[in-house]
Amino acid sequence: MRKIIWTLVSAVVTLVISVGFAQASTKEDVQKRGIFNCGVSTGLPGFSIADAKGAWAGIDVDVCKAIAAATLGDSTKIKYVPLNAKERFTALQSGEIDALVRGTTWTLTRDTSLGLNFAGVNYYDGQGFMVSKKLGVKSALELDGAAVCIQSGTTSEMNLADYFKENNMTYKAVVFDTHDATAAAFDKGRCDVLTSDQSQLYGLRTHLTKPEDAVVLPEVISKEPLGPVVRQGDDAWFNIVKWSLNAMIDAEELGITKANVDKMKANSKSPAIRRLLGLEGIAGKGLGLKADWAYQIIKQVGNYGEMFERNVGAGSPLKIDRGLNALWSKGGIMYAPPLR
Repeated sequence: MRKIIWTLVSAVVTLVISVGFAQASTKEDVQKRGIFNCGVSTGLPGFSIADAKGAWAGIDVDVCKAIAAATLGDSTKIKYVPLNAKERFTALQSGEIDALVRGTTWTLTRDTSLGLNFAGVNYYDGQGFMVSKKLGVKSALELDGAAVCIQSGTTSEMNLADYFKENNMTYKAVVFDTHDATAAAFDKGRCDVLTSDQSQLYGLRTHLTKPEDAVVLPEVISKEPLGPVVRQGDDAWFNIVKWSLNAMIDAEELGITKANVDKMKANSKSPAIRRLLGLEGIAGKGLGLKADWAYQIIKQVGNYGEMFERNVGAGSPLKIDRGLNALWSKGGIMYAPPLR
């Protein structure tokens, strides 16, 4: 009996120790390495795409930068790892990347069976359809029998099957591994329809030979909350990634921008602003970071609204309306817990 008890105690102690090591490992690895390995897409305008000189830009890229600014104090200390939909989870599970920030939909299956945790939502989206204007189609309900280009390894595959089944329609799936291959096939007429998240459709449309000849249909057939993902069992790192995104959202709500953050830090008497900028409270200590971790994010990357506008909003070629991604106080559902 005593042997059994000691065996159980030993197992519990081993579990506690292993969990403790896991919780600290990613943050410590990133700081020791001096580089944050961030998994991104193979190229999607507005979210994560590299230019001819290899400089990356997009909403997902800016979230990577925010995490690096908080953890390392420098938003440029990043190795971007381009991944297609099939590769992304394995790369995270294996430790090839420290976090996945790649237009990934938060679902129950992914949250519970892959050993991963979603750290929040950086873009609320929904699946749609893009067709050539010459088809004369005005609604997705007119797509019975269509050939549909789609990327493999995505939630779009199941959503597509469900939508056509529910509406007693048939289709032929034309499947590819990457965004670019899917868009290229649509551009060459290998399919009648391209389906993906609506934000991705607007981005992929810019890659077409004649973008003006394609139209995104009005139907939105799914909920696609997209956000950064980390490995389970590493709560310290999970908190850093989660609050790096939250800090950008809270900064917009508080009116703190890249341009005025220094003035706010020097003059603001608001307790909420002073806590966010590390002048009061223990937020930095709670995350195991320097007190100015959120200040560094805002100074180097900006708030959520700035990130949205320059990458996919009015200041970008995509010109996507804020919609659901507007702050909760401005008609949207973008909302972060208070930093206190």
